[in-house]
Amino acid sequence: MSEIVVAGITKAWGGVVAVDRVSFTARAGELLVLLGPSGCGKSTTLRLIAGLEEATAGTVQIGGRDVTQLPPSARQIAMVFQSYALFPHLTVAENIVFGLKVRRVPAAERARRLQRVAELVGLAQLLERKPAQLSGGQRQRVALGRAIIAEAPVCLMDEPLSNLDAQLRQEMRAEIRALQQRLGMTMVYVTHDQTEAMTMADQIILLREGRIEHSASPDEIYARPATSFTARFIGTPPMNLLRLADSLGGAAIAASNGPAVLAGHGEAMLLGIRPEHLRIANVGGVTAEVVASEYLGADTVVQCRIGDQSLSVRGAGHLRLGKGTPVRLTWSAEDAHLFDASSGQRRTDGPAMLAP
Repeated sequence: MSEIVVAGITKAWGGVVAVDRVSFTARAGELLVLLGPSGCGKSTTLRLIAGLEEATAGTVQIGGRDVTQLPPSARQIAMVFQSYALFPHLTVAENIVFGLKVRRVPAAERARRLQRVAELVGLAQLLERKPAQLSGGQRQRVALGRAIIAEAPVCLMDEPLSNLDAQLRQEMRAEIRALQQRLGMTMVYVTHDQTEAMTMADQIILLREGRIEHSASPDEIYARPATSFTARFIGTPPMNLLRLADSLGGAAIAASNGPAVLAGHGEAMLLGIRPEHLRIANVGGVTAEVVASEYLGADTVVQCRIGDQSLSVRGAGHLRLGKGTPVRLTWSAEDAHLFDASSGQRRTDGPAMLAP
């Protein structure tokens, strides 16, 4: 078993708390992503699991064994860092088997594992090259191969794709996910890129200021964000969050002329709507003004304004709307979200949503 159980893990340096009582479970064979902005504690959490940092409080279990006080070498893990960390004077083959050689694994066993791993990561024809002769994607494959060849049941990855260009990142995302599923490894993957998290993860842990903001599957974290922070962090463009004000017949978007979008009081609440759920209508809806538009090929993102509030609309094809154009925006009530403006928490007990 390779299940990872993190219970109340805390890391503090003096008065600075980087990770604050974080608890979660990565089930065996699962790819769990630690996601969040810079400085939220995701890499520190990974280093605590790896044993590269000493926990101030809490425990880490791997495969049912408490490893909190054990050194990294005794935790049966492999790790891929943000930097490729390859030895420039060694060949691809020598870099991949370096760890096995240090652990005095017999030469025949090293050769067997090398052949298998080289085929898995697509390096079979490059084993005699030096790192300087490889592309960025190939170097990342060498780092992956070095982790896989250890045959550890757990693999930890700390932003391994951040040094690659957009096209290579997309390719490597698919390759890492396919490898993880094929090998049945339990993987904890750190990233600040929500696209990586959404496309790769079985479970996402969104961190904010050292604490868990939301823990859920990609589907749930997108469809039912627990907080306004989650709603804004997940999705491209991010969810629109609009202040509400009480009006006749319910609550309307603040500084708009109506209509009511909430059947009841809406003061101190935020209305959340994803850009792709907004529609430009001929009649009805809420009146807005176009500020700018970005044509992306398959779709267009239109920036609009309602009073002093900004929002984005994502529509299919090429929407030719110039600055200052008045538009009417509508949406389905089931696509709307409601959050408390002060705490940011999702409201599940508020008044019914209305379609404008």
